[in-house]
Amino acid sequence: MQDYKFLKDINFPSDLKKLSESDLKTLSDELREEMINVVSETGGHLGAGLGVVELTVALHYVFDTPNDKLIWDVGHQTYPHKILTGRKNKIRTLRQGNGLSGFTKRSESEYDPFGAAHSSTSISSALGIAEANKLSNKSNNVVAVIGDGAISAGMAYEAMNNAGASKAKMIVILNDNDMSIAKPVGAMRTYLARLLSGKIYFSLRETFRLIVSAFSKRFSAKAGKAEDFLRSAVTGGTLFNSLGFYYIGPIDGHDLDALLPILKNARDSKHNGPIMIHVKTKKGKGYSYAEKANDHYHGVSKFNVETGEQVKSSTNLPAYTKVFANTLVKHAQKDSKIVGITAAMPSGTGMDIFAKEFPKRMFDVGIAEQHAVTFAAGLATEGFKPYAAIYSTFLQRAYDQVVHDVAIQSLPVRFAIDRAGLVGADGSTHAGSFDITYLSTLPNFVVMAASDESELVKMINTSIDINDRPSAIRYPRGTGIGLELPSIEEKVEIGKGRIIQEGKKVCILSLGTRLEECKNAAEELKNKGIIPTIIDVRFVKPLDEELILRFARTHEIMITVEEGSIGGFGSHVKNLLAEKGIFDKGLKFRSMTLPDIFIEQDSPKKMYDVAGLNAKQISKKILDILFMQDSIKVVKN
Repeated sequence: MQDYKFLKDINFPSDLKKLSESDLKTLSDELREEMINVVSETGGHLGAGLGVVELTVALHYVFDTPNDKLIWDVGHQTYPHKILTGRKNKIRTLRQGNGLSGFTKRSESEYDPFGAAHSSTSISSALGIAEANKLSNKSNNVVAVIGDGAISAGMAYEAMNNAGASKAKMIVILNDNDMSIAKPVGAMRTYLARLLSGKIYFSLRETFRLIVSAFSKRFSAKAGKAEDFLRSAVTGGTLFNSLGFYYIGPIDGHDLDALLPILKNARDSKHNGPIMIHVKTKKGKGYSYAEKANDHYHGVSKFNVETGEQVKSSTNLPAYTKVFANTLVKHAQKDSKIVGITAAMPSGTGMDIFAKEFPKRMFDVGIAEQHAVTFAAGLATEGFKPYAAIYSTFLQRAYDQVVHDVAIQSLPVRFAIDRAGLVGADGSTHAGSFDITYLSTLPNFVVMAASDESELVKMINTSIDINDRPSAIRYPRGTGIGLELPSIEEKVEIGKGRIIQEGKKVCILSLGTRLEECKNAAEELKNKGIIPTIIDVRFVKPLDEELILRFARTHEIMITVEEGSIGGFGSHVKNLLAEKGIFDKGLKFRSMTLPDIFIEQDSPKKMYDVAGLNAKQISKKILDILFMQDSIKVVKN
């Protein structure tokens, strides 16, 4: 750490409170500089944190954290918060194995009262804490900071509606930077912009206050009522007021002279109900390269602070996300019924590529996965071919819609499930661990998992013609293995796997991109005189029952390998074998899945080592079964 004037002595918010208000501007500048230096070394989320530096300083200066609860939404903007709350000396371990999480995390610090790596949870959790305070007769403040992108989600409105009716004591800070991961979309963004343009209201309000202050204090009560009248007359009322919040703002979130007194007033207010403070900030504030970038350096790799140049990947291998997007574009050029849908992740899902070619056929619905799925279902009823490109971890948020609105009606919505499996630095909150299980239980659903980029293209080609039921294709974050991509005419037969190599005694059923590890395991086993059969099953649903049963009857051992949780592909195979009486004939069966734990952040390779799904662990599992089997034979003899 550099020899900062103030930051070097700040370890906790209690240290921060020793400074004068006039010193906080310098501290904010130092905090911003430190954050830029840190993320240049670690990579991670930069723009959002730069935008809330002054807000973070002001909140910890005014409120008594951790006794007062400060909840962030989303947690990727909390690097400045972490530096000020006892984690300064570990900040360069961000997003690394055994290091600090890139999000808020309850187990990491008492200053993180609620974990937040998915958006739009802050108002709900804050209300829960506020109601708990009421029940416990506590007077602690509860503050939720939510972004303008996160507040577009339905859950935030559900929470605001509940909070306004409850009259709970809580403060919501709307951090409006007019720039979530992608440009905020929808009526909410327009509403906020219209609110910001109403400067006449704020100038009139200040004028009115000046007039009132010149008269006796006996007018103060009437002044409050008059201000409410003025607020209503000039702005026509606000959505937040209608929901039961006392609305204040918008305020310059980088102006400490404005922030501090307003936060103090909110803290000390006797207002009976929730307060909404609308703060206007600039994403990427204070770092010119971030300010100029289209995404304001939302997520970055390591970079040169002086030039802003990010370290580029040295690989020439194709990224799965781009393979999906480019293949879909080729089909859409021939088929006008194909449309793309994303929930505020156009670049993350590759839908930005689709949007450039077909701007009228790509729909970014904002952070609203539930709506995205049912919206896709509506399109499907009218003969369109919707592709809902959503991260596995975010699709979890729309499971009821997948079941009720899509599966039950057998609507041909096509789900492109990005970030399937373990994802590395974002950790357990972003891992795509459960989609195999939660989709393969649904009747009449086609669930595919690509083992490489070539297979992904073929599966997309196949999905184009699945018009009688929903389908899903899962694929991981990262790059393929360097295969030549097939044409858009090449398809796979629904419910049919492929034999990679045929051997004896041992059969490995692989689902997804662990196939390469299965091949490597086979090489290790070959050195011990064991030649296993390897099958890329391709489909969780429908299962290739004929192929699986054929090899189950001709092999002594069968093992399934998948990048998903317990209850997925292996469970379906086990159920099939049990129903067909295969176990009665002596087949030894094992299922290798992600373990029944949440695996912490690290490199994907190390995470899969922890999961027990690398080549050595696969071969060891097989050898252990063989050794046990041979031992049983010796005992019997």
